[in-house]
Amino acid sequence: MKSKTNPEFDIGQTLGIDQSSDRKKHLKRWLIVALLAIAGVTSAVVWKGTKKSNSMQYQTQKVQRGDLTVTVTATGALEPTNQVDVGSELSGIIKAVEVDYNDRVKVGQILARLDTDKPRAEVLQSKAALESARAKVLEVRATVKEAGDELARFKQVWELSNNMVPSQHDLDAAQAALHRAKATEATATAQVSQAQATLEADETDLAKTVIHSPINGIVLTRNVEPGQTVAASFQAPVLFTLAEDLTQMELHVDVDEADVGQVTKGQAATFTVDAHPGRTFPARITQVRYGSQTVNGVVTYKTVLNVDNSDLSLRPGMTATADITINKVENAILVPNAALRFIPPIKAKEAPSKGSSLFSRLLPRRHRSTSKQLKDSTANNKLQHVWTLRDGKLLAIAVNIGATDGRMTEVTSDDIEPGIPLVVDMVRSER
Repeated sequence: MKSKTNPEFDIGQTLGIDQSSDRKKHLKRWLIVALLAIAGVTSAVVWKGTKKSNSMQYQTQKVQRGDLTVTVTATGALEPTNQVDVGSELSGIIKAVEVDYNDRVKVGQILARLDTDKPRAEVLQSKAALESARAKVLEVRATVKEAGDELARFKQVWELSNNMVPSQHDLDAAQAALHRAKATEATATAQVSQAQATLEADETDLAKTVIHSPINGIVLTRNVEPGQTVAASFQAPVLFTLAEDLTQMELHVDVDEADVGQVTKGQAATFTVDAHPGRTFPARITQVRYGSQTVNGVVTYKTVLNVDNSDLSLRPGMTATADITINKVENAILVPNAALRFIPPIKAKEAPSKGSSLFSRLLPRRHRSTSKQLKDSTANNKLQHVWTLRDGKLLAIAVNIGATDGRMTEVTSDDIEPGIPLVVDMVRSER
């Protein structure tokens, strides 16, 4: 048998040259170079990211000295101090309306008139009934006199006849007739009184056809026009709404149940309305009502504030937002609330523990002992910590907190003075 051989393979084998082995070595060399390049780039990126993550900048805000005002905010509406709804007790047609919107009225001034034809007729009918009752009294009195004379004549005859004439029956009948006549007289007299009362009632109704103002004030609303029919069946319809004095008004606000414990009578307040942007109006609490009201699951308590409206710039029904001053501290050391909320994170140690990942080594984390220390120190709500920078390092300062307005808080401490910068936040630098 003849074996087939490759001339090139025989020559390379004869010379000791293996071409496939040379290509493999060349490929391995380039693969090692590529891996080294990738590792270098990755290390650079990680080092740069680590440098950025470790570079932090702290935002600070200085301690201040000043006055602190603690307020409670509530909304409500303005109302007159005395508002009266004027209606009509009678049904009828409005004959005339004497006032219009915003007119000033005085006590007793005519506001409107109703048609008087029917009430006048009823008055005339009552007068006639009264005269008839009085005439009936005169007639009955005559009957009483007649019965009395008849009984007296019978008694005289009885005495003259030596108790023989008239009979006892006739004497009793005459006596009974006299009693009946007197009873009829009493009934007629009572009918006179009844007719008199009916006449007075009809005259009162006639007088009520003219509607007068019960107070000195101003007309807020007018709900009637001439020719309109008023039906006063079960409830008197409201024809006019009068406000007694708009120079003194009331602001009724709804105070949340969480704040009502701090709101008391006599506290000062300020409020604003949309009609006068940028202007603040003073007020003072006159009443904090105990009765609650619940709207959409929110419990509030009605609070009344007295408002001076001498310039009449405020009007009934305006919606107002009030700030009630519940506490005021003068010349206090004030720190921003952000400084009280700040807790610094502490980076992990440079030498990572065994089994720790690259991610956990690069990101900052809170130190357990520091977190526990802060938790213990803030167990008392009045004692907290703020942080300041000293030689580029964070330094904790223990402070006792007092009143706060939601932005600044009163603090007391021997180590804190106005002008000290306190750390309120930290950001990563982009270097």
